[in-house]
Amino acid sequence: MKHMLITGSTRGIGFGLAQRFIEADCQVTINGMTVESVNSALQKLRKAYPSAKVQGFVGDVGNYQEVERLWDNATKSFGKIDIWINNAGIDQERKNAWDIEPTAFERIVKTNLLGIFNGSTVAFKRMLEQGNGQIFNMEGFGSDGMIREKMTFYGTTKSALRYFTRSLAKEASKTPVMVGTLSPGMVVTDFLLKSINLNSKDAEKNKKIFNILADEVDTVTDFLSQRILESNKNDDHIAWLTKGKVIWRFVSSPFSKRNLFN
Repeated sequence: MKHMLITGSTRGIGFGLAQRFIEADCQVTINGMTVESVNSALQKLRKAYPSAKVQGFVGDVGNYQEVERLWDNATKSFGKIDIWINNAGIDQERKNAWDIEPTAFERIVKTNLLGIFNGSTVAFKRMLEQGNGQIFNMEGFGSDGMIREKMTFYGTTKSALRYFTRSLAKEASKTPVMVGTLSPGMVVTDFLLKSINLNSKDAEKNKKIFNILADEVDTVTDFLSQRILESNKNDDHIAWLTKGKVIWRFVSSPFSKRNLFN
């Protein structure tokens, strides 16, 4: 039975992955920033899956010592961690870079980038000690180099995440630890709903695009979880919304009645 740890997993994609891994008979450790969020998520999971082997711990991924404690606490009950998923991330306000307060963009960098550094290096060191393991980092808008106004800080962290992960995978090539990336595409979460900005003049245009390209959490996490469990290579890139799928979605959109915002 594999032990999966997912940071930032009290809601959204992280929570969805926890559900899928429980259904696949894995031991699952979830993580969040507050006691309330972790306890609420655990309550939901245990109610839905009474026999699940699931536990949760509070921890700020932007703090190296807290990430170390997260590993230690997780392994006390469930033993070695087979797969560590760095999913924790926060969005930015839809403002120009110069209009965002320094405390806000520092928080984005701390969670989205420093959190990846901390989670990856802590997990890597401990996996070397245990003799094996896999680390996956969650990509997002900006990872492929795409640029959009008013997403400068978030996009920068995700662009850096891809470089860091690919470089770490290269360094890991002669070790028993494998490193990879997860690309979920557009997923209907709080992140996406906030990004639409219903009060903007582009709201309807954005909704149209998201109805073409976005997917429900269950759909995406079902795909990602299966591929993660099947993965057996270093520098694996598991992507849901591929270029081919994007092209097909736009070509078939006139005949589709998808509405993800009801």
